[in-house]
Amino acid sequence: MRPIGLSERLGRWSSGRGPLYVLLAARMRRLIDDGELPSGALLPPDRALAAALAVGRTTVVAAYELLRSEGRITRRQGSGTRVAGAASSGTIEDAPVDPIFLDSLESRDDDVLLAICAAPGDPPPLLAEAYARILPSLQEISGDIGYYPYGHPTLRQAIATRYADHGVQTTPDQILVTNGGQQALSLLAHALLSPGDQVLVEAPTYPGALEAFREEAAVLRGLPIGLEGFEAAVRDRRPGLAYVIPTYQNPTGSVLSSLVRQRLARAAAAADVPLIEDEVPADLGFPGTTRPVPMAVFSDAVISIGSLSKSVWGGLRIGWIRASAPLINRLARLRAVHDLGGNVPAQLAAAHLVAELDDLDLATELQTRHDHLRTLLTRHLPTWDVPQIRGGQCLWVRLPHGDGNSFAQTALRHGLAILPGSGLDVTGNSDPYVRLHFRARPEELTEAVVRLTTAWQAYHPPADRVSPRPAIAI
Repeated sequence: MRPIGLSERLGRWSSGRGPLYVLLAARMRRLIDDGELPSGALLPPDRALAAALAVGRTTVVAAYELLRSEGRITRRQGSGTRVAGAASSGTIEDAPVDPIFLDSLESRDDDVLLAICAAPGDPPPLLAEAYARILPSLQEISGDIGYYPYGHPTLRQAIATRYADHGVQTTPDQILVTNGGQQALSLLAHALLSPGDQVLVEAPTYPGALEAFREEAAVLRGLPIGLEGFEAAVRDRRPGLAYVIPTYQNPTGSVLSSLVRQRLARAAAAADVPLIEDEVPADLGFPGTTRPVPMAVFSDAVISIGSLSKSVWGGLRIGWIRASAPLINRLARLRAVHDLGGNVPAQLAAAHLVAELDDLDLATELQTRHDHLRTLLTRHLPTWDVPQIRGGQCLWVRLPHGDGNSFAQTALRHGLAILPGSGLDVTGNSDPYVRLHFRARPEELTEAVVRLTTAWQAYHPPADRVSPRPAIAI
């Protein structure tokens, strides 16, 4: 198969700031994501592309390696470099299972159970009640076109009050309402990063954050859970920002102690490194747990993001950013370029929900579904390592052999979409893992384990992946 004519499609890829390999990878990433470089396409060899672009071969090798680590391309001796996905023979080869887009209507197969997007599938009665309560307010609106780039004042006040109730003194001018937590991450990445900037992330972590940072052509550096080694990494790498999920971490479910939170927050402030604290899973504790203190208590360098998508319903696209007022002003200007404001009825309803989040009884149902899934897994797949957690929405499962990516393809052929660990870990140390969420109904979790068991019995890992890769300390 003749390699695709890539150099002509790249255009002015080298315009911008940052290392050349990062800029080249960013342009190729865009071509792949936009479908201009189709799945299975054969890319030029390193030397050929380097000659066509008049750059050193190491630039192309580094760009290819960055894309390979993201799962966007595959590189195998004898078969060349290809865009990940359907090869020319029509078979699936190393195609990454996309955690964001597999739930889209265009790709949805009614025969496939989706165990990827960890969000409640059933909106609680409280949501409909909140909408019913705002009807009088909607009827009274007059002379208001509904454009609020910062978010509706009623909701900003409700969010600020909730932070104050949890020990973080906050005023409404420190709050920006967004269309979910993902938009919050994208706005922050766009505002704070330039191409080539380094971002410190946990390995593994939430894949949507990795994509937001990559979209800005950032270079991701993985640290162990809790950003262990953060002080040394800040000193040696001078990152543009850092990102952490301190409470019921996605995907491991870990919770950082108050001492570690304080240390991270103060180290970030001392180094003048923005530290994003993702609080989206923070309300997902099981019975008997208490909500840990937010990291923003310890330092103004901490930027907090939150969302109602995990605690209320994924379809309620309400999120927020808590930061300094000057940064909120900057973010609001950026948002207004793309979005003059969110849905006003949804924000008015959300104001009621935010005020009543602590009364929303999530804990018992979360633990019941966690216990149901974990019990079935330990019974039917006893060789799998399934740690117990105290809150969150996912199980971080280690396979006894093989790798998560190839097993995810086997599972998909048996009617179950799961998320392989490789897409959540920039260090490459999570290949033996898969992420399974337990937010589905019990009968759906039971069927998922049936399909997992059948898939595991049929699974034959690639010859070079029989033994899991040993962990490497970074």
